Amino acid sequence: MLEWLSFLFAVGLTIVHLSSRYMKSFSSMPRKKLLSVAGGISVAYVFVHILPELHKHQEELNDSGNALKFFENHVYVISMLGLAVFYGLEIMVRKSRKRKDVGTEAGIFWIHILVFCLYNALIGYLLIRGGGKDFTDLFLYFFALSVHFISNDHGLRKSHEQIYDQYGRWLLSVSVLVGWGIGAIMAINEQTIGLLFAFLAGSIVLNVLKEELPEERESNYWAFCSGLLIYTVLLVFVV
Repeated sequence: MLEWLSFLFAVGLTIVHLSSRYMKSFSSMPRKKLLSVAGGISVAYVFVHILPELHKHQEELNDSGNALKFFENHVYVISMLGLAVFYGLEIMVRKSRKRKDVGTEAGIFWIHILVFCLYNALIGYLLIRGGGKDFTDLFLYFFALSVHFISNDHGLRKSHEQIYDQYGRWLLSVSVLVGWGIGAIMAINEQTIGLLFAFLAGSIVLNVLKEELPEERESNYWAFCSGLLIYTVLLVFVV
């Protein structure tokens, strides 16, 4: 039953990407208060739900007798690595836009999309293999990642414009289902799941902050805090 629910949620995540081009009205709203709320929800999910789960996975790594024991007490280093990877990618994109070299920009676009395809595939995989215990767990994961995808779509479209709508959103949509499909036919051990969750946590934090912090984004602090507070209360009292 949970597998079918996870599949429906995977389809829901693909719909977010496919319909993202029709959400351009966000850019004309008083910043995009909804985008700032989305950022707050994503960060709340990382700090209130994922990080405590990482602690459990870290304990499992400590008790494991395989090669992954190398990461004993270092699950959070993997999370930091996820943040660093996406920060480096963002710097690369910004530099290419300053050079305004069409060939370079096209190459950067494909690198950017490839990394986000892997990111989305990871999200799809964890949707079915991430240890969701019931409908509530799956829904909270789905909802947090849905609003996160809306924010990501906005940023990617701003960076790559028409080429994103032409190719990017389709590839990202398919990637979620590919990740889910891989999870449906094969499973990895709990220790590796912990490392994947750690990488995802750091990636989400960076992808949220890169949309919220730059001055030109016109972010709304109180909308961000509202999303953060509301979803934190929901996670504390529902999970």
